[in-house]
Amino acid sequence: MNVVTRFAPSPTGFLHIGSARTALFNWLYARHHGGKFLLRIEDTDRDRSTNEAIKAIIEGLKWLELDWDDNIIFQFARAARHQEAAHALVAQGKAYYCFCTPQELEEMREKARAEGRQPRYNGYWRDRSPHEAPSGVCPVIRLKVPEEGETIIQDLVQGEIRVQNAQLDDMVLLRADQTPTYMLAVVVDDYEMNISHVIRGDDHLTNTFRQLQIYEAMGWNSPLFSHIPLIHGEDGAKLSKRHGALGVEAYRDMGFVPEAMCNYLLRLGWGHGDDEIISRTQAVEWFDIKDVGRSASRFDMAKLTSVNAHYVRERNDEDLVRLVTPILQKISDVELTELLNKRLLRGMSGLKQRARTLQELAENALFLIHSRPLPLDEKAQKILADSEVASLLRQVLNILQTLPEWEEKNLEEALRTLAESLQIKMGALAQPLRAALTGQSISPGIFDVMITLGREESLERIQDVLKF
Repeated sequence: MNVVTRFAPSPTGFLHIGSARTALFNWLYARHHGGKFLLRIEDTDRDRSTNEAIKAIIEGLKWLELDWDDNIIFQFARAARHQEAAHALVAQGKAYYCFCTPQELEEMREKARAEGRQPRYNGYWRDRSPHEAPSGVCPVIRLKVPEEGETIIQDLVQGEIRVQNAQLDDMVLLRADQTPTYMLAVVVDDYEMNISHVIRGDDHLTNTFRQLQIYEAMGWNSPLFSHIPLIHGEDGAKLSKRHGALGVEAYRDMGFVPEAMCNYLLRLGWGHGDDEIISRTQAVEWFDIKDVGRSASRFDMAKLTSVNAHYVRERNDEDLVRLVTPILQKISDVELTELLNKRLLRGMSGLKQRARTLQELAENALFLIHSRPLPLDEKAQKILADSEVASLLRQVLNILQTLPEWEEKNLEEALRTLAESLQIKMGALAQPLRAALTGQSISPGIFDVMITLGREESLERIQDVLKF
């Protein structure tokens, strides 16, 4: 079988984190089998579909590096084909025109509720002739759903699932204004796009029962279905904004990297032994939809952040400078000259060890690009306010000014010798020096900081503190 999967979002909002996982699973399954991954924008809801949402979906997929094959399919552009399919079913006696008014449909539902039955359409026009239709009423087209037997889904994740056909009413295929319903459009598009596997959330299970009936009526083979459990919040409730159910662009803006996001989403419901960090190459090699669990996964922001920290540390320094530069330009008014970029690059190996996100990395790197005199945070001010610190920093400055070579070995030897002569611990020397050089109480190793800043900048920052 030639594997063809698809991701088919409705462009009514951002690319939700759950939808991103669905796209990832479809992409991985197609790539694992050497097949195709297609993108279809289901924009038939003209009132809610927006160009901004389409742009957000496309940019989100690109950021996640989930490339699709062939051109994007826009569902609304295929409305004429959907209409043709509905009328063909009427001609074959497998669908019919229904002339019920909205008021009549509501009366049916009210009566069913009063009698303790499920409120649904009662098939009033199923076997009537259109010649009996009242004047001035534009009909819908409804599918003649089998009244006996059952519809069965052989689901690759959930196993076999059955529903009695008597529980399903005759669904609308084509509305009175000739616009196709979601049920019809999805079936026609999936069939004509040669989709072999439909992988989507298990909230679509009821839709699948109905869509299988359309496939049966059309005489078409259906794709294989996989319904993956939804993602819940840490409290077990349906995922919402308070749990972190944001668009992927929000995570990008918070400083997450795409490989970390994909790694984390992959592990929500699927696993490969005890492996936590899984490369894109490994994911393509190992992924099989049959290995997805049946239980809902729980979104854990702390875990995502931990995975992201790993990928930040693994990134090469040049890449990280490129990624943090636009963030630094947003959070500071300093022009990033060639000199400052070189300084960032020198310091990146130490900075990235302490950062969990690109945002944190940029904030931690601010001290490298600040103009002098360096701003001091509250803790640094407290450290430097100690009455003995000025004398200590003058001695440090005198020693550093006489060093022949500004190298880590020389710096460490000189400062340790000074600490021993003053009979103080190295930390008692390093803390005020750190505050003077970085404006903070926490930073990479003090010798890394001095090497990164260089001789001239380091000495001038110490002098600034002694002066002011």
